[in-house]
Amino acid sequence: MENGKNKGGNPIFYKMFKWTVVRPLLYLLYQERIYGTENVPLTGNLIVVSNHASDFDPLIVGSCMGRPVAFMAKEELFEVPLLKQAIQSFGAYPVKRGAGDRAAIRSAIESINKGWATGIFLQGTRTVDGRITDPKLGAAMIASKTQAPFLPVSVWGTDTIFPKGAKFPKLFKPVTVRIGELIPPPDSSDRATLEAFTQKCADAINALHALGR
Repeated sequence: MENGKNKGGNPIFYKMFKWTVVRPLLYLLYQERIYGTENVPLTGNLIVVSNHASDFDPLIVGSCMGRPVAFMAKEELFEVPLLKQAIQSFGAYPVKRGAGDRAAIRSAIESINKGWATGIFLQGTRTVDGRITDPKLGAAMIASKTQAPFLPVSVWGTDTIFPKGAKFPKLFKPVTVRIGELIPPPDSSDRATLEAFTQKCADAINALHALGR
């Protein structure tokens, strides 16, 4: 797969993998709790924005939505056998580390235009405790161009699944997903508006995360 190129995923495999593998494993091995599923719009443009503490977060967040979600994912994950095939089938597309990857932004817009929700980690990389401390503007830029609302999502507990230095995932760690209320897209693309919009979303996610288990 070329960097930044989203081939659209496979909706049929997406649903099969979700209900036969991801959902059962999360329920059995991580006692997953999900709150706020009624806040997910099943049609229309949508950007799912979340905090990020584990490489498992794209599968966890995506599987909690009632519609397919294509995530930006760091390009290194596309070098891992099996994980590459799994996240590609979920519509994922690679993004380079750091800000300003225009190809990834274009791919996000393309996936929205194809009817997929797009998933973005607001800080762009993992944080130790799952809190967002340095949100990036890329998601707000996409929202202003597509007029897609933000759906803030908090993932709690995934930092314990694969802590730094661990060779294998930890099992039976509690995970909680909280889905907040929609945030309308910004009405301007000037930097001050995008910054305020981004911070509003970061605050909403951190507030959900603070609720804990």
